[in-house]
Amino acid sequence: MASAQTTTDALPDSRTQYPAFLSNSYFGLGAGSINYPFSGRQLESGFRVESVDVHHPAVRIVLFGHRFHKYLSAQVGYTRPVQWVSYNHLNGDDSSHSVRIAMGDVALKSQVPITSRVALYGEAGIAMVSQTGFTIDEAPVVAHKRFGAPLVGAGLEYSLNPTWDVVAGATFVRRIGQPIALGSLGFRYNMRPLPAERVQEARDAGFIFPKHLVQLSFVTNALGYGLNNAVSSKAPVFWGGDVQVARGATVRYQRNLFHTRSRLALDAGLSVSLLKSDSVGENFLAVSAYPLVRWTFLRTTAADVFLSYSIAGPSFVSRRIIDRNDTGSRFSFQDLMGIGMFVSRSRNIFVQLDISHYSNGNIFSQNPGIKIPATITLGRGF
Repeated sequence: MASAQTTTDALPDSRTQYPAFLSNSYFGLGAGSINYPFSGRQLESGFRVESVDVHHPAVRIVLFGHRFHKYLSAQVGYTRPVQWVSYNHLNGDDSSHSVRIAMGDVALKSQVPITSRVALYGEAGIAMVSQTGFTIDEAPVVAHKRFGAPLVGAGLEYSLNPTWDVVAGATFVRRIGQPIALGSLGFRYNMRPLPAERVQEARDAGFIFPKHLVQLSFVTNALGYGLNNAVSSKAPVFWGGDVQVARGATVRYQRNLFHTRSRLALDAGLSVSLLKSDSVGENFLAVSAYPLVRWTFLRTTAADVFLSYSIAGPSFVSRRIIDRNDTGSRFSFQDLMGIGMFVSRSRNIFVQLDISHYSNGNIFSQNPGIKIPATITLGRGF
């Protein structure tokens, strides 16, 4: 059932069309196979290994891309394997140690249409690769590394409709002694300007999407970290962390940038959090800017129920060493996942249960991650 549209807005809702800075932009997700040379050759002197497991399944995310022209785009991407490389039975013992590797890249991309739906693309740019090794008794076994290298790639795109594309391709990062090759298949969501009739239909639908949201959140580990662990391991759709937060509070502001007729909303947000770690009890501050997608999957007379998800919000964390863990840098990324509902007749009051995570995405050698447990969020829209 539609929620009644508020009558307080003097001007018609302009958020049913993509804003200028998002128009002709895109993001994407792909899965595939990654290959890189890991063996006993990476071990420091004095160590030997019985076996090395190189796991090939990987994901590549296009965090943001923009199409400047029919033939030219630019994009920012992130790639990592699903499982880390494992070094097993070092010097004859029963140990197993992980080597983490992740890659961020910035690339220019050119598309050449072959048919009305199929295009050939090529890309070239720079990749920043981060390798997190490990130590035993403070002695380095596999070294930490960070390096930049040229990136090239090519593939095919198939347009399902103006909004969705299927993309298949191969990407190569060339560095002497440590090349990386990735083949992937995935999808791309395009934010192309919407036709006038669709924009007007969304405006006239009568569903409420508050333009501004002010929120106050309360963090507590009173219920433990079971929810965090479930969505980071049993159903890996989120992230955990070795640094655990016991309690805290967050103030958030979100501005709605775009919404569809009744389901999807895209917000930009700012947040300030004061948090206390669980082990040592250290206080620290986290300040974030972030994008957030909200999907309203159920609308009733009493409430509109939604899921929210945010990824890779640039953040500043005031402590680098938390609970004796080196987080790698004060620069981090915030991720957030929650479920909530808008209530009241005008749908301007909402409550949400969410969890959060801070980490640097393995762009630095140290990245234990910060786990934020169950958070109760109360908010008001206007």
